[in-house]
Amino acid sequence: MIEFAWIRLFYALPLPLIIYLLLPRARTTSGLALKIPFFAEVAGFRQKTSAQGSRWLGLLALTAWLLLVIAAARPQWIGEPMSTPISGRDLLLAVDISGSMQVKDMELNQEPVDRLTMIKDVAGKFIERRQGDRIGLILFGSRAYLQAPLSLDRKTINQLLQEALIGIAGEKTAIGDALGLAVKRLRQRPGQRKVLILLTDGANTAGAIEPLKAAELAKEIKLSIYTIGVGADRMLVNSFFGNRVVNPSADLDEATLQKIAELTGGRYFRARESQDLEKIYALLDQLEPVVSEDQNLRPIRELFFWPLGAALLLAFLRLGLSLKKRT
Repeated sequence: MIEFAWIRLFYALPLPLIIYLLLPRARTTSGLALKIPFFAEVAGFRQKTSAQGSRWLGLLALTAWLLLVIAAARPQWIGEPMSTPISGRDLLLAVDISGSMQVKDMELNQEPVDRLTMIKDVAGKFIERRQGDRIGLILFGSRAYLQAPLSLDRKTINQLLQEALIGIAGEKTAIGDALGLAVKRLRQRPGQRKVLILLTDGANTAGAIEPLKAAELAKEIKLSIYTIGVGADRMLVNSFFGNRVVNPSADLDEATLQKIAELTGGRYFRARESQDLEKIYALLDQLEPVVSEDQNLRPIRELFFWPLGAALLLAFLRLGLSLKKRT
């Protein structure tokens, strides 16, 4: 059905009539005129035609005014009520975008990809499944920053994750700062179920706060942290002396990540390949299920541009007819 957001603006409809009645009428000057009986009939016909034209111009003006008032009142189409699940959970995703995330030790669709590309693919699917959660995104390297605040708009959060670039926050890894930023953002939301999923491939090498200290602060606000260590254990690399096998995850501080998870009531996971990460997210869906509370929402579609456009067309039409009449 159609409703008007600002229905009181219809009180402005009689405004042109009020102005017409209150303003003094323009004086017409009368002077000597030469009367020629021969042209009486022609003059009468022209006066009749002019009167009809003036009525049409007035009708166009009044119609345009009516449409303008309708547009100003903001007509809206109110759709049928829709049930939207709301879980009441605040879920932050903290993703490492330091320089080491460019190591290509993962596979996606049987193609070698870097760690961040793999995270984008799997985490994006995880975000799409979290219907009802308020999801936020933290990106960190040498510094940590909030890329997206908590929101129910999963599509936008996923898009911002896909646009993340390696190294834009620095080459090092500030795990403690990422945890501290999460605590800061969630501290003012008491009574909510708060969850942080931290994905990193290294150790804390930058930042102003130690990871375990930040974990203690998280525990105080009842923030559960699930930590995920990303990176393969074996990787074949080409060197001057031929191919050799290396451990690309030698810098991963699994001990600290595990302590962070245990201290906050979460869990630590190890993702050596994309299949591991998919299983981890599936397990997180079981550990942190979406508890739905249906909230009825009605979609609203604005319609004001239709009467506004029609009013502008009528105004230009009246202007064109007035100019034509004068000529």
